[in-house]
Amino acid sequence: MTAGLLGSDIPLADRYDVALVDLDGVTYLGHKPIDGAADGLAQARARGMRLVFVTNNASREPESVAGQLTELGIPAEPSEVMTAAQAAAQVLTTRLARGAKVLVVGGAGLRTAVRAVGLTVVDSADDEPEAVVQGFAPEVGWAQLAEAAYAIERGAWHVASNLDRSLPTARGFAPGNGSLVLAVQSATGVVPDSAGKPSPAMYRMAIERVGGSTPLVIGDRLDTDLAGARAGEYPGLHVLTGVSTARDDVLAIPAERPHFIGADLRSLLVAHPEPVRAAEGWWTCRDAGARVVGGRLELSRSHGTGVEARVDVIRAACAAAWSAVDAGETLDADSVPELGVDSDGFVGAAG
Repeated sequence: MTAGLLGSDIPLADRYDVALVDLDGVTYLGHKPIDGAADGLAQARARGMRLVFVTNNASREPESVAGQLTELGIPAEPSEVMTAAQAAAQVLTTRLARGAKVLVVGGAGLRTAVRAVGLTVVDSADDEPEAVVQGFAPEVGWAQLAEAAYAIERGAWHVASNLDRSLPTARGFAPGNGSLVLAVQSATGVVPDSAGKPSPAMYRMAIERVGGSTPLVIGDRLDTDLAGARAGEYPGLHVLTGVSTARDDVLAIPAERPHFIGADLRSLLVAHPEPVRAAEGWWTCRDAGARVVGGRLELSRSHGTGVEARVDVIRAACAAAWSAVDAGETLDADSVPELGVDSDGFVGAAG
């Protein structure tokens, strides 16, 4: 699959048969809905697109996640939720026999997932667990992290549900599971295996569950959601409602680049023009343009109005920057402005 952006002359909801949708930063922030999420997904479903909500959050059970989505106007069934807890439990079964003891550091969702695959949940290193599985939950504290460290020092296999260092909430970014995993890793010197994104394993499990043939990954984080899409060779849509920004897109390394970019989940309902190379080094997307000259990004204003016109500027900037970097040029990061989609004003210097 190309290292650049893809184009689609029809809405993505008509091109792909199943959407693998991240949750935090894509459908909601904390307990608050994200603008356009319910409408975008409802219309995508109406066009025949199936949805699986694939989340690195391991703290809650699928029933709880589906209930929250439904309350936010996004009807969902537990079978449509794939959590990092479920993925971590599947990873454990690759090395542990049925009934093996596992020290669970996390919430109810992780404990349920471990039991569901036939393993025995314990809470103390003194129970001699064969593995430690660690996932985020607000109640995780020093005592649980200490038990994990004791067990790992005695030879237990350490598996993390995910390595996200931050967690988007309605109040801002809070420490995520990756930050807590680092505390245990610092104490033990043991690097854990990870089940969650950016490993594409969860995407594969989700696709097998629904039988999709043309999946589309949707996420807000380049280092997990979109890196997982690249690793699994699935097309990925980056929505600009969470952690990673449009500027991050322009500066993204090849392994984390999105294939499509949209302001929010309503971008499933529109075509996505592919940037094209024009004269004098310019890359254009409709009437937006960008080029790299002497290692610096230059942008031209789009004469269009509205969100899609502003996203076109981002698409052109990505095409120009990625082409230059892939050709061996050095891009001056200071020349890349913030590129906004949430106001009528164009954010960033004009070339």
